[in-house]
Amino acid sequence: MQAKRPRTALERFFCGLAEHTFEVKLGIVDPPLVDYLSELLVHGVRTEQLHSVRTPRGQAIHELGLMVREAETRIGTARRAIHRCIGDFAMFWAGLFPESLRYARTDADLDQFGEYCLHGKRAYLIASSIPTDQEDAVPSDVLERLGAEFEMCAYGLREVRREWEDSSEDPSAPLIA
Repeated sequence: MQAKRPRTALERFFCGLAEHTFEVKLGIVDPPLVDYLSELLVHGVRTEQLHSVRTPRGQAIHELGLMVREAETRIGTARRAIHRCIGDFAMFWAGLFPESLRYARTDADLDQFGEYCLHGKRAYLIASSIPTDQEDAVPSDVLERLGAEFEMCAYGLREVRREWEDSSEDPSAPLIA
C-alpha cells in the first residue's frame, strides 16, 4: 500500500495524530502500519464502514461472532476481505473504546475485550495468509503485523484517543496537521 496524501482536514488530523503517537510517543516507526491505522480511524467515523460485513442477502452484520461465522462460509478474496473487516472492527473497538466492551468480573462473565483481541488478531493473520491479485489490496505483511502486534496497535489507538481528547480540552493547543 502506497502512502496516499491525506486530502481532508479529518484525514490530516488523524494521520498526524497517529504518526505522532506511534512514532514519537511509542517509538513504533512503521509507516505502512501507522498509515493503515490512521485510515482505520477515518473509516471508523462512518459506521457503515465498520459494519461492511454482510450476509449473502445484503444484511449488515453488527456482531463479531456472526462476522466470524460468515467469514467461514466464504472462499478466496471474499474470505480475505471479511477477515480484514473483522480485524478492523475488533481493532477499532478494542483500541478506541475498550470501556464499551465488558471486562470479565468472574469466570462466568463474558470477557468481550479479550474476545475482540483474540478474534481481531486471528482475523488479520488469516487475511494475511490468503493470497490476492488485487492491486489495491492491503499488503499481506501489513495484515500480518496487525495480527502479530494487535494488542500494541490497540494500545496505540487508545493513546491516539487520549491525545485527541486532550487537544479538544485545550483550545490553545495546536492541532497536529
